[in-house]
Amino acid sequence: MKQRQYLQQLLLVSCFFYVLNLNAQTNYQLEQNLHYYPAAIEQKDAYIASQCKLDLYFPKGQKNFATIVWFHGGGLTGGSKEIPKALMEKGYAVIGVGYRLSPKATVPAIIEDAAAAMAWIFQHIGDYGGDPDKLILTGHSAGGYLGMMVTLDKSYLAKYQIDANRIAALIPFSGQAISHFTYRKAQGMAALQPTIDKYAPLFFVRADAPPMMLITGDRELELYGRYEENAYLNRMMQLVGHKKTSLYELDGFDHGGMPEPAFPLLLRLIKSEFKKDTK
Repeated sequence: MKQRQYLQQLLLVSCFFYVLNLNAQTNYQLEQNLHYYPAAIEQKDAYIASQCKLDLYFPKGQKNFATIVWFHGGGLTGGSKEIPKALMEKGYAVIGVGYRLSPKATVPAIIEDAAAAMAWIFQHIGDYGGDPDKLILTGHSAGGYLGMMVTLDKSYLAKYQIDANRIAALIPFSGQAISHFTYRKAQGMAALQPTIDKYAPLFFVRADAPPMMLITGDRELELYGRYEENAYLNRMMQLVGHKKTSLYELDGFDHGGMPEPAFPLLLRLIKSEFKKDTK
């Protein structure tokens, strides 16, 4: 019995160091400020040229890896592109997307930026070794909203001859499911006046959407009823026949603090989605 236990422990230690060695052998490269709009468009709009860039962090020399696309938060009025440290060196590419901000740009224009960035990624991630059919779309708050819009409203990516259903998974962090409050403010509405129109992810619930995993903070601590918005989206997706929608509530975490525990959950969900492709 003791010999068997010893052999089991030895095997576990050997596996541990084998995994460490694999990670050590993976080199990651960062390409910064890649423009995702064509030069002809940027020449006509200096704000697009300055804002609409992305940073690409990827495992150099690897093939067919999945890519996490991260849209930053900030209420569509602030923030900047970023690559979260919690997602680095995990075997995936990570892309941080910058976009125009309100009030200098309208909310519809900002959603168009998100679609243009996704189109660029679909078209170019293969140049770096990634698989365009393994794109995971995520982001916090306003970033989650943008991901939900370009995934559920297929018209945005259709302009680039891309089927939004090619997105492998949508995993927003506390994304707004009703019409965004910055859009509603521009229409003269109050922050607590709920609206569901063509600028609301809820408006586009459909059975054939990609797998969708909604993550929010504690319902009692979240911003503007964000948990309840996502709970309603979750319910409506189920009612229309979508088979892969789930909702996770992170007890004890508010809107700003929920990304920290959400990142490990995101990685676990991705590994589950691509379990045949991960070690």
